[in-house]
Amino acid sequence: MRQRQQLEAALTVLKTLEVDLDDARTLVELGEMEGDEDTIKEGEAALARIVEDVQKRSAEALLSGEADANNTYLEVHAGAGGTESQDWAQMLLRMYMRWAERRGFTVKLIDESAGEEAGIKSATLEISGEKAFGWLKTESGVHRLVRISPFDSNARRHTSFASVGVYPVIDDSIEIDINPSDLDISFTRSSGAGGQHVNRTESAVRVVHKPSGIAIFAQEQRSQHQNRDIAMKRLKARLYDLELKKREAQAMEDNAAKSDIGWGHQIRSYVLQPYQLVKDLRTGQQSTDPSAVLDGDIDQFIEAALAHRLEGGADAVQVEDAV
Repeated sequence: MRQRQQLEAALTVLKTLEVDLDDARTLVELGEMEGDEDTIKEGEAALARIVEDVQKRSAEALLSGEADANNTYLEVHAGAGGTESQDWAQMLLRMYMRWAERRGFTVKLIDESAGEEAGIKSATLEISGEKAFGWLKTESGVHRLVRISPFDSNARRHTSFASVGVYPVIDDSIEIDINPSDLDISFTRSSGAGGQHVNRTESAVRVVHKPSGIAIFAQEQRSQHQNRDIAMKRLKARLYDLELKKREAQAMEDNAAKSDIGWGHQIRSYVLQPYQLVKDLRTGQQSTDPSAVLDGDIDQFIEAALAHRLEGGADAVQVEDAV
């Protein structure tokens, strides 16, 4: 039933595009026959809108993965390099927040560890919006920045790294079985803003899933119970995403290259000096306007990565079993 409805909707869209295309072409032809520049421009503008609409629909058609419709968590972690990398991590965090705001998505900062002098050591966002995980899933990996350091009195060029992790928010309809003996749960005092309560009680929760090595830290609520529930929800999301990636990697027969996002496996470079260039190393997509990219203009990279991923057959994989 669902496939039939999707097919009927696609046919309706196709017929609408055909009618719009025919109308725009007719305007251009009439304008040329009568020598009417205004009519020609009107037809050309209509054609440009149709092209833009087709490009948008093509990108949306790439979001066919198992969890693409879900909201998403996005984590940013500074790499080695102290203040430089921590500042870069904060720049990346802002980039994704600006991107989400541009799309009208809701952004919630659910965890943050401040840098020692500037920036952040790590942070986690929850981004809610239509197909948020689908749009952002290809952003997982290591991001590299090359610039003249604002923290270097000698104005030398520095290279900094930060990693981004994206995984879907899951609801109760998806069952993730976790053996309690596989968990190491500890409690500690929360850090950061929050007043005297934060300093007096051990309300923060750290959950480590020993088989996978995944560690989750939650401190945003006042009680251990609430923070434990939050940590478990995020752990289940991470495990679900881990299973998605594993099955995709098997389908692409390239498990090592596609699933490893460790240091040295950059997906994108942002060069601010000696020239201005942002380049995605997977697709070759480039921009000569890093300022716009760092202000959230990353759709061109996301769409190119989604198309590249689809060509590899990754999104054909469906996760049918619980983790």
